[in-house]
This record gives sequence, C-alpha cells and structure tokens, in this order.
Amino acid sequence: MIPYAKPALIAAVVAAIGTGGWLARGWFEDSKDLAAVEAQQALAAEIREGQAEISKQVEQRLSELRANERIIDRGVIREIQKPIYQRVCFEPELVRLLNDAQRGDTSQPAGEVSRPAP
Repeated sequence: MIPYAKPALIAAVVAAIGTGGWLARGWFEDSKDLAAVEAQQALAAEIREGQAEISKQVEQRLSELRANERIIDRGVIREIQKPIYQRVCFEPELVRLLNDAQRGDTSQPAGEVSRPAP
C-alpha cells in the first residue's frame, strides 16, 4: 500500500463527516427557522381574524346606535311640539284649558269658569 494513502483516507473521511455534519446542522437550523416563521404567520392570521370579527361587531353596534339616535331625536321633537302643562303657577281650570287647546279641543265650556273667592 502507498505510505501516505492511509492518512489521506482518514483526512477524506474526517472532511466528509465534517461536511455532512455542517450540512445537517444547516438543515436543522433552517427547519427551526421555518417552524418559527409558520408559527408567526399562523398567529398573524389568527389576530387578523379576531380584529375582523371585532370590527364587524363594532360596525353592527354603531349602526344600531345610529338608529336609536334617530328615534331619540324624533322623540325629543315630539316632546317639544306637544308640551303638557302642569299646575306650577296656574289654576287647575287654566291648566285643563291649555291642555285641551294643545290637543286641538277648542270647544268652549258651557258656562263661565268659576274662581274661588280669595
């Protein structure tokens, strides 16, 4: 046998093992990186779905609030257009006459309105 063939063969085997280990380590690191990237993408997709659901709920609630706001505004307008007089500083007959006039009842009382003597 050739005298320097044995050390060359050992060097070639060591180089092959080193290269194979280096290549396997690269594949291992790449697979870890790929797993991390896939996990990040899955988390981002889940967050986007959650935000989409929340935005749908907010949009639906806002549309309901706008409808309620319109109804409340109409109710306020009705209240302003149809006041009810109460006895704060008026006599009961005057309050009744004002409420009747506000409702559109313009019929006159049969007689004079009597006032109590002071």
